[in-house]
Amino acid sequence: MAECILIDGKARAAALTAEVTAEVAVLRVRGVQPGLAVVLVGDDPASEVYVHAKGAQGLAAGMHSVTHRLGADTSQEHLVQLVEDLNHDPAIDGVLIQLPLPPHLDAAAVLAHLNPDKDVDGLTVANAGRLANGLQALIPCTPLGCLILLRDAVGDLTGLEAVVLGRSVLVGRPVARLLLGDNCTVTIAHSRSRNLAEICRRADVLVAAVGRPEMVRGDWIKPGAAVIDVGINRVPFRDPAQAALGRTKLVGDVAAKEARKVAGWLTPVPGGVGPMTVACLLRNTVTAAKRLRGME
Repeated sequence: MAECILIDGKARAAALTAEVTAEVAVLRVRGVQPGLAVVLVGDDPASEVYVHAKGAQGLAAGMHSVTHRLGADTSQEHLVQLVEDLNHDPAIDGVLIQLPLPPHLDAAAVLAHLNPDKDVDGLTVANAGRLANGLQALIPCTPLGCLILLRDAVGDLTGLEAVVLGRSVLVGRPVARLLLGDNCTVTIAHSRSRNLAEICRRADVLVAAVGRPEMVRGDWIKPGAAVIDVGINRVPFRDPAQAALGRTKLVGDVAAKEARKVAGWLTPVPGGVGPMTVACLLRNTVTAAKRLRGME
């Protein structure tokens, strides 16, 4: 069996960002500067890192990029009003509300106020419904990144058996719909599925998005399969000296060392799906800007 190929998400994300930057330059010559607004509520450190990256990369691509940082005690009414204001702001084509929100806020109710045509994270019910029915939609960024990486690695996905491990509205369900659109035979499995390892072993394409560190073992993987690991889990080092210092490392939902002995392709963690998420956000912002102006 051929050696497992690690899918370089960083390189693919850089290429996609370069494509977006070139397209933004063309749009600006035509008098259109795509605008992205990111809304952060509270002071979650991980969210702050993501928000900074999104804003900085938007500016670097030549977009109009603004970040709205709201206190953790922000009211539902105040947040909804901001969303409504951004809906009507002609300089803003894409709005991203960084999740999770503080516990006292109802994320679903907030998203219900967001204009679906500016929903560049693809999380509104309208975009989910459009995607489910094969209509034009803004596709959630992480699932879109997964599909791009799979197409690059495997090529034509027609007829392949795909298993999506995880059923979240953020990743699992939209990934399954995208794979159906590429003519895969799709199974959605989850932590309560019976004979889970057996289900996964059937997969030519396995997308792991269950949020459990290294849950997918090497003997769960069909030889030669394409494995997309969406998980980002922070766990203590096994080395006692490192653990004593409180240091942690990032691992995926797949036991990578075991998987590399079996899989044909594998996305590493970090450096696989993660970089594609921001690049796809920029892609979606340009798409939204063109559609809002009847240019696509």
